[in-house]
Amino acid sequence: MSSTSSSISLKSIYVDFKAITKAGLAISVVFSSIAGFLLGVADFQVLDWVVLLKLAIGGYCMVGASNAYNQVIEKDLDALMDRTKNRPVASGRMAPKVAVVVASILTIIGIALLYTINPKTAMFGAISIFFYTSIYTPLKTVTPLSVFVGAIPGAIPFMLGWVAATGNFGIEAGTLFLIQFFWQFPHFWAIGWFLYEDYKKAGFFMLPTGNKDKGTALQIILYTVWLIIASLLPSLGYTGQLFISPVAAVLVFLLGLWMLYYAVKLYQSRTAKSARTLMLVSVSYITLLQFIYIFDKFLR
Repeated sequence: MSSTSSSISLKSIYVDFKAITKAGLAISVVFSSIAGFLLGVADFQVLDWVVLLKLAIGGYCMVGASNAYNQVIEKDLDALMDRTKNRPVASGRMAPKVAVVVASILTIIGIALLYTINPKTAMFGAISIFFYTSIYTPLKTVTPLSVFVGAIPGAIPFMLGWVAATGNFGIEAGTLFLIQFFWQFPHFWAIGWFLYEDYKKAGFFMLPTGNKDKGTALQIILYTVWLIIASLLPSLGYTGQLFISPVAAVLVFLLGLWMLYYAVKLYQSRTAKSARTLMLVSVSYITLLQFIYIFDKFLR
């Protein structure tokens, strides 16, 4: 084999690995876990970088495994949608058996790494894979309630970081879970809105009413309000060691109003453009929220 064809082959393997694990999504999820970890450590100066590295790699493996299993299960449906038809398995570039092997290896590595941190971290990582692949994925073509089920594994990473740092699941980890749980709904319903026609080709039911209507838009507003309330809970003094200052609470509240504004805009216009804007705002919201929490912890 020539060096040129070898480099092309290595590049194609790299590209397909990124696609099968959905690298962009996986990295954002890992960031949530790191944020939770930083919130859980007692002091930045005694931060265990080895544990943080294990969490990052193990977390990526777990998310990547979930996405790979998902693409095997949905290969025929992915082939019907414009946004997914070029995925490795759906396009035929990667055999389903190969994808399952990749997913299985990632699962083993991920659980093993998380277990070396502590057993609870590995347990929650395994739960996230199970919910995503065995319950959420099959339900997507059956009922809009699939989003509620999918919100469970989607909310675990933020919490997972805290459990990795402390070894405990208490009110603090539960609060972080609650924040990201409520965030899932306006985020994914916005995606379901502007990709409605594409999802329809595969028979996916993503919107709560099944349609791009006022009912769906109203639920997006309501869950955004719940998200704002959940995000402010650490300022009230009832969430154990997880606490944000009044200044941080004001910033979080303003951040929530920013997202709520675009949720209301979607209700008013009900266009794909406004839904896409809300989705982008929601991504910025959760990232900025985590930064505010972290900076508030280490600067006060």
